[in-house]
Amino acid sequence: MKKYLVPFLLIFVLIISACSNGSTEKGKKESKKSGTITYQSQSGPVKVPANPKRVVVLSSFAGNVLALNVNIVGVDSWSKANPRWTDKLKDAAEVSDENLEKIIELNPDLIIGLDNVKNLDKLKEIAPTVVYTYGKVDYLTQQIEIGKLLNKEKEAQAWVDDFKARAAKTGEEIKAKIGADATVSVVEKFDKQLYVYGNNWGRGTEILYQEMKLKMPKKVEENALKPGYFAISLEVLPEFMGDYVIFSKFDKSDTSVEKTDTYKNIPAVKNNHVFEVNGNEFYFNDPDTLDMQLEFFKEKFLGN
Repeated sequence: MKKYLVPFLLIFVLIISACSNGSTEKGKKESKKSGTITYQSQSGPVKVPANPKRVVVLSSFAGNVLALNVNIVGVDSWSKANPRWTDKLKDAAEVSDENLEKIIELNPDLIIGLDNVKNLDKLKEIAPTVVYTYGKVDYLTQQIEIGKLLNKEKEAQAWVDDFKARAAKTGEEIKAKIGADATVSVVEKFDKQLYVYGNNWGRGTEILYQEMKLKMPKKVEENALKPGYFAISLEVLPEFMGDYVIFSKFDKSDTSVEKTDTYKNIPAVKNNHVFEVNGNEFYFNDPDTLDMQLEFFKEKFLGN
């Protein structure tokens, strides 16, 4: 009788163990869905919601969050002013790092921002808060980091892989059309000041220079590449204008620069190679904006 009892007990123990392990794994999955995960931020591990539902974005990353279909309840003024996101952010309140009472009223379960936000310690008391240093990682890695934070790394990585392939293909087509040595500048008029941009400061610069590997004029490379941007005067503008120019404006009605002889005599202007964009929507470098920028470049450079 005993020789049958031992195997039976062994089988019984294995069944109980399997059920227990199954319950544990199921519990982990359920915990991940409804509980918290630990995100390895640049300042150390942070416990954040596994499925955040009320996110406040204080700077730069609203589009990154929107691209992953996560609800935003509070957002910075620049993102709120983006005409592309009027509908997507219609229910989100405009907040800043100084609107602590307003942020508390929004009852966020996660706060995201740049590492220069004010009142960081107080924000952490309101909800788990994760901040990033702008430019510490490249713009695509940033999206993957946001994906990790929101427990959607696979979705973020899939978009990055697809975007890089599309941008590279379009870049080859553009170079084939305009010539491998043709130069492109990104110029902006903001608050009566002219700027030129390097390869990592939004406004489509990441696509043009990093992904498509188009050339920037020597003057732009010397002055704007390292700091990211460079302020210039109207008098020296011709030296910074490439064969093709992306001209970002925040006020379409301000045509003071375009009315000058200095501007009118620039070759890119004479050749109709200046493509004007809305600064309020071209400013960012999140997936939604990048997809829009890529389509804009395809249309302007290739005519499709």
